[in-house]
This record gives sequence, C-alpha cells and structure tokens, in this order.
Amino acid sequence: MWISMIARCIRSKAFLTIFFLASLIYCLLNAYNVNLGGSQEDYDGPDFGAGRRPLSHFRWHSSSIDAPNNNDSQPTSCRNSVQGKVLMADDKGYVCNRHAVQPNGCCKIEAEGSKRYNCQTCQENGCCSIYEFCISCCLQPEKKEVLEDVLGKAAGSLNLLLQSVTDHFELCLTKCRTSSQSVQHENSYRNARAKYCYGGNPPPLETEGTIVEH
Repeated sequence: MWISMIARCIRSKAFLTIFFLASLIYCLLNAYNVNLGGSQEDYDGPDFGAGRRPLSHFRWHSSSIDAPNNNDSQPTSCRNSVQGKVLMADDKGYVCNRHAVQPNGCCKIEAEGSKRYNCQTCQENGCCSIYEFCISCCLQPEKKEVLEDVLGKAAGSLNLLLQSVTDHFELCLTKCRTSSQSVQHENSYRNARAKYCYGGNPPPLETEGTIVEH
C-alpha cells in the first residue's frame, strides 16, 4: 500500500513543482559559489588584505605601450583630461598644450612642450600645483606602489568614488582633483601651490616646505 501512496505523490503536480523549484535553487547556488571562487583566483590586481575587497579587472598603465617610435603600437584614440584651458593630459601619460591635441584625443608627441610623465611643479609627496602635471606624473609606472596603497585605503574606508575606477588613468583623474584633504577651515587651500595630489597624504601646509620638482 505504501508503494502506491508514494507513486501517487510523485505523480501529483504539487510534488513535481516543489521538486523542480528545489532543483533550480540548488543549481543557482552551486553556480554562484563556483563563480565567486573563480573570480578571486583569476584576479591579478592589487591585494588589499583580509576583509578588503579588491578592484576586479583593474588595468595598470605600462610605458611599453604606445611607444612613440613604434608605428605598430601608436594609439588609435586617447582619453584626456578635457577641461584644461591651456594644458591637456592624455591616458598615455603625455602633457601638451591644448592646441597640440590631435582629433583622436592624443597629445601630438612631436609638438613643442609635449612631454611624457611630466612631474613639473610636483612635490616629493605627490602633490602638484597644476592638475595636468599631476595626472601625467601619476601615470608613471613607478607610481604603482603608491597608488596600490591609495586603493587599499579606499577599500578600507569604503570610498565609493575611488572604488568605482577601472584603470590607472581613471584613478589619476579622480585622485588629482582637489578634495577635502586639500582644504583647511572649509574655505582655503592647505597649500595653493600643491593642491592636486595623487598620493595618499594631504598637501603640506604652505609653511611646511618648498616645491621640489622631480
């Protein structure tokens, strides 16, 4: 008798519906766990330590890309800082006069005044007096360690703006903008000659030293 009761239950719509939903939930949970584990193993970006979530698929700039003497690697287009009235910085690390920006958005590297990784007006602590120089200096591959520390602090402090960036150029654009760290008493700069910073520390007060170009 009990065999016939089990058979009737199996044939019932309610049983089949419950069985289908349970199977679907199990498959979805299993797929989620597999993807979650794989994303961490495949990640090769900066490690922010236990409890800090890394930025997935973060792309670092490399000086070997878009070398000026290699025709095969010339960029087809560039992102740039857009807003400068006099200077412009592109995502290859060049700073140039605004009139030297090509239609593809890249600085014309042969133009007078164009320079890659230009740290003019920047201090040793990573603070600069000109926004475009801050971006260009920040894009130096050698600054990666400093910027990894910036990203780590952003993850730990839940800084959503910095956590939203996806590559080196976006990070430099965002970090070099003036922020609350550059201001004292809510209405004046800590140092008007060094208010654009790519490093993790605020600008020194005006009386704390002079600009050291490097």
